[in-house]
Amino acid sequence: MDMPKLNRIFAISLISLIALPLPTAKSAEPYQVTVMSRNLYLGADVGVALELIPNFPAAAQFMWDQVKRTDFNKRVLKLAGEAAAEKPDLIGIQEATQWYCKKNLWDEKIVVFDFLKQFIDATKVTSVSYELATANGISAFNPGYSIAAIPYLTKVKDPDVFPAIFNSDTAACGFTIGDAILVRSDLADSIKQVGNTEYDQIYSIVPTIMKIYRGYTWVDYQVSDSVVRVVSTHLESIWDENKVPNSAIQARQLVSDLASAKMPLIVLGDFNADYRDPRPIDAPNPGLQPVVSEACPISGASECNAYQTMIDAGFANASPDAKDPKFFSWGAGALLDGPDPDRAAVAKSYGNQYGFTDRLDYVFTKNVYANSSSKMIGNVYPDGSSIWDCGNKKCFASDHAGVVATIELPRGAGNIDPALPDHARFPLGFWHYVAIALVSLIGWRIFVRIRR
Repeated sequence: MDMPKLNRIFAISLISLIALPLPTAKSAEPYQVTVMSRNLYLGADVGVALELIPNFPAAAQFMWDQVKRTDFNKRVLKLAGEAAAEKPDLIGIQEATQWYCKKNLWDEKIVVFDFLKQFIDATKVTSVSYELATANGISAFNPGYSIAAIPYLTKVKDPDVFPAIFNSDTAACGFTIGDAILVRSDLADSIKQVGNTEYDQIYSIVPTIMKIYRGYTWVDYQVSDSVVRVVSTHLESIWDENKVPNSAIQARQLVSDLASAKMPLIVLGDFNADYRDPRPIDAPNPGLQPVVSEACPISGASECNAYQTMIDAGFANASPDAKDPKFFSWGAGALLDGPDPDRAAVAKSYGNQYGFTDRLDYVFTKNVYANSSSKMIGNVYPDGSSIWDCGNKKCFASDHAGVVATIELPRGAGNIDPALPDHARFPLGFWHYVAIALVSLIGWRIFVRIRR
């Protein structure tokens, strides 16, 4: 083909392309943030341990043995794999647990297991890494409550782990359990503000020295020209007969703290409240949730139900339908080796084939543009993606299922509300130290009696 003819064809083609109508420009999609709520499980059944008190050494040994069997070193790989598969912007963590021990009274405690650090490290070897959200020198970690490592009183035996650390097969052990918010590493600069808050409502296991503190951690997270406040919390599970559940009292403080918020809000975590609580006396209740009483005569009323407290305060449930049994989130056995055998039949009668009998984990939103999508994770047994081999059995990665939700934010919502209140916990005083000394003495006498 000669060059003049080729040039004419090119020119005609160019004119034709210019004459074609341009596609209509699409408006930008609403801004989105994806969050995950994941209870890591501290690794042992606290309820059974509490029943062993005042035999503190027996309670401590029971918990330590279970923590070893629910091996976090193995299940953390599955938890990190979930995060890599879902790629949330932020992860709200509950039961971020440190297990620590000390050989003697005068020794410094040594961290033996650090679930939060192990989880973060495990994400680093996946395709999606996470880190603790931090801004202005504050990290999104609220330590919650601690059970102290008290020599003699919480002494446990572990010939596998302790000799290399303490040159002994025994040590006194305790734990700290807390809440955290992780941010995907490539989005770490989007964290603009961080804070940690305590709830005023405290549950005492042993008056003065063994108090269960609960609270929440929060971050302000920027998406383009909008900022959303994200809160991760873990409300109290223990309740007393004929009293308003602690979780409901704590939920009231939470909604009060957030009542004046004008910016978009996402509140996620383990609320320890099912929509049916408190349960009728004659209703199935394999999870031992609160029951009706004079103090709480009506099932599902917000006065005694943390879930309903959030709904009545104007929050929407952005996670799967809380009343659909397929989306229940709690029911694994304490050793994670399948559904709790005492709950499996009831779960099946409800319509949940994996042994989950209660819904405790949620994502709530307020002042957002829309709740786009949500799903449960870690709730399929025995062949789900988070199942790991525990000896000759299959195990869940946690006793709770996780929740993932994608939320659309309003455009231009860039104004940031004032920081949330601290509600700092009451500091240790003279009588606290006196009580600790007395308990240590009691522990020594128990230890001597056991040795005889």
